[in-house]
Amino acid sequence: MGHSQAEKAATHQRIVDVAARRFRELGLDGIGVADVMKEAGMTVGGFYKHFESRDDLVTEALGAAFKSLDVWEARAENLAQAVRDYLSEAHRDAPGKGCALGALLGDVGRSNEATRDVFTERVKHNLAFSEGLLKGSLGFGGEESAGASFLSIDGSAWSTDKDGIAAALLSAEIMASTLLVFAALLMLFAFLDRA
Repeated sequence: MGHSQAEKAATHQRIVDVAARRFRELGLDGIGVADVMKEAGMTVGGFYKHFESRDDLVTEALGAAFKSLDVWEARAENLAQAVRDYLSEAHRDAPGKGCALGALLGDVGRSNEATRDVFTERVKHNLAFSEGLLKGSLGFGGEESAGASFLSIDGSAWSTDKDGIAAALLSAEIMASTLLVFAALLMLFAFLDRA
């Protein structure tokens, strides 16, 4: 690869990375090509040297955004840890680096077929990954000085001390919210599969 080809590839990747971050922060319609190019240090005139259309950028940026999910999966030893990481303050407070599935769920249904296909494949991948983590029961809870609180896959909460019920209820609430997100993804998958 010649020097100019290497520079073009690096510029292309910079544009995709900016778009992947900003789409997660603002939504697919929240930022235009001109602003993406400006943030990437380029003029809007250079856009078509890298992409045939905005839809091509969206599709490629979505694929790049899913790389953060690959990192999340690589760290997950079990579903409880995966959920804790996903629901962490660090993940919540960095939407530009966070989950593209959750951030763009509402936008993708109105996107082009290629973008919906990329999104659908990732939903299938994540569902398979999550199913792999579900092996029997799930322990999720908070550790306390005098004990711990847990939540089982069947929804039952228990605690090892009298003061642990608050953490057990919090665990139940977190798990219920997480299960709702997974249910929403399943419904989206069914919708996209029919589209």
